[in-house]
Amino acid sequence: MKRLLLSFSMCFACMMALAQAGYRINVTLKPYKNQYVYLGYYYGKLKALADSALLDNNSSGVLTGKEKLPGGIYFLVSPRKEILFELLLDKQQNFSVTADTAALPGSIVFTGSADNTQFQSYSKFTATNGAKINALLNDLKSARSKADSLKINDQLQVYNKQIQQYRSDLEAKQPNSMLAAIFRAMKEPVVPPADKHPKRVYDSTFAYNYYKGHYWSGVSFSDERLIRTPIFEPKLEKYYKELVVPDPDSLNREIDGMLQGSESNKEMFKYLLTYFVQKYINPEYMGQDAVFVHLFEKYINNNKQVDWFTEKYNKYMFDRAYSLMANLIGSPAYDLNLADTSGKTVVPLYSLKGPFTVVCFWDATCSHCKEIVPKVDSIFQAKWKKQGIQLYGVMVDGGKEAWINYLHENKLKDWVHVYETSAQKDSTYAAGKPNFRQLYDVSQTPMLYLLDKDKRIIAKKLTYLQIDEIINLKSKTAKSDK
Repeated sequence: MKRLLLSFSMCFACMMALAQAGYRINVTLKPYKNQYVYLGYYYGKLKALADSALLDNNSSGVLTGKEKLPGGIYFLVSPRKEILFELLLDKQQNFSVTADTAALPGSIVFTGSADNTQFQSYSKFTATNGAKINALLNDLKSARSKADSLKINDQLQVYNKQIQQYRSDLEAKQPNSMLAAIFRAMKEPVVPPADKHPKRVYDSTFAYNYYKGHYWSGVSFSDERLIRTPIFEPKLEKYYKELVVPDPDSLNREIDGMLQGSESNKEMFKYLLTYFVQKYINPEYMGQDAVFVHLFEKYINNNKQVDWFTEKYNKYMFDRAYSLMANLIGSPAYDLNLADTSGKTVVPLYSLKGPFTVVCFWDATCSHCKEIVPKVDSIFQAKWKKQGIQLYGVMVDGGKEAWINYLHENKLKDWVHVYETSAQKDSTYAAGKPNFRQLYDVSQTPMLYLLDKDKRIIAKKLTYLQIDEIINLKSKTAKSDK
């Protein structure tokens, strides 16, 4: 009997351990009955559903699973897929929540979850102070005198300080809690007043460096809970948009620092690497594709631990990386050896002599090309040609006949017009070499490149007017250097 009782107690202990290993959230949401409600979560700026529960006639149901859910801010979703309210999930994932959806948020009651009771108290506190702040902001708009405005601003500062003090007190008491991590991520650095600057006068450089240097204070890049909040990604975006110099070298240093700080947590590393890859694989600004190439070479290529991308996206990354490697800003342009309109004479790109060469990839049947190419020709005839600038026009698609007809009809003279013959195309393919589309990343037409006298890439994928601005700037710089 003792052995039987011992065995039973051991099994009971095992069951309890298994129950604690997963999650169990008892939900009562009035007035819903015999309907599904859902548990959702944030992932950066995205929202997704993690689980669902069918409510019974008493409006009760259970969200449960064998594995614990990753920590973060979650939310309950109505049968109509509307977000009802948020909740925290961290270490304690066995609790109950009841609410009457007709009286939110005041009707929400958590049982067995200190995190959510605390979160609820904070939400009520900020809602009360927030209402007072909004009322004061409205008063500020209608203030009749400077004295009234100053008085209102003083009151606003009092309420804002109360919110900040609430957060600081909680951080001090429970530094490892989910809510403390959220508060640290929400915190904005406060630049010291001017009398605290190096020369006791306001210094914008000091202010910038201080703000940037304290922007991530207290935030751990190994804390994956931050991924599942609506706070972390906007903070990340703001940092790279407003505080980091947008040149590839500066971006690479910042990104490397963050990725190294997250290496101990695969989920955070995965999130950050994916975020940066998607941001720079097709960047907003010219030259930043070098950041993607850096990410590919340092973290993706031949790294078996980066195993979360789909096969299709992996191929896209590899193809894109090898295409971009050939045409980064500042690197020598690949020498094109394409045929002229006769199809017999090869005109190498590097045979052209001049202070600059503009390479125009275009298609005679492309509607956008028909609009832009005549404008490129106009600025070439009116200005570039007199400056000794060469224009190398590459027919991409559309067929030879349509291309030659367009050249004659639009009198595109003094360009070097070339195309890839069928024989050249077959030879390149048989040799397993990349074609000019891959080497110049020609994904659309028209596409313009600007090369210097040594055929190094100065600019790419800009408009003809932007190309002209860069030519003017480079020409002025060259004259001043003399």
